[in-house]
Amino acid sequence: MAARNPRAELDSLLLQLLGDLEELEAKRAALNARVEEGWLSLSKARYAMGAKSVGPLQYASRMEPQVRVCTSEAQDGLQKFWMVRAGTQIPEEVGPREAVLRRRKGLTRTPEPDPSPAPQDPLNWFGILVPHSLRQAQASFREGLQLAADMASLQIRIDWGRSQLQGLQEKLKQLEPGAP
Repeated sequence: MAARNPRAELDSLLLQLLGDLEELEAKRAALNARVEEGWLSLSKARYAMGAKSVGPLQYASRMEPQVRVCTSEAQDGLQKFWMVRAGTQIPEEVGPREAVLRRRKGLTRTPEPDPSPAPQDPLNWFGILVPHSLRQAQASFREGLQLAADMASLQIRIDWGRSQLQGLQEKLKQLEPGAP
């Protein structure tokens, strides 16, 4: 990258930053649409089932998360976020649980408890036959979560691009003759 013309490098970085900003704006609009759609579907479900049938009183006493946010660092040092359904393992988690030798002979064997059973679908809190609008609300909010993770990754990339852009601008000011 150092061998390239600093002005051409600045132009390509600026184009990338503008493209990322445009993508972020599109994702924000999509997130707003998903959240709005989710709340509208939730209000339709309340209308269909009754106001008291869809509310905090139907929540489970012990809630389990359906998804979790995972992060990783790419080769260029930028963090990336993504959503993983609860109960699934990411590649870093697959493998032996202990780094010790195990005794293979012997009659006593204790089964290892399952660390986390698959979480129950929260729609079951509201009954067996829930309205389609409640399922639509759940799907809209799940899509919104995925968009939020994508937006966080994109925002980190935009911040990195801005800092790179400012560094190149300072470098160009120093290279120009007559610069203070």
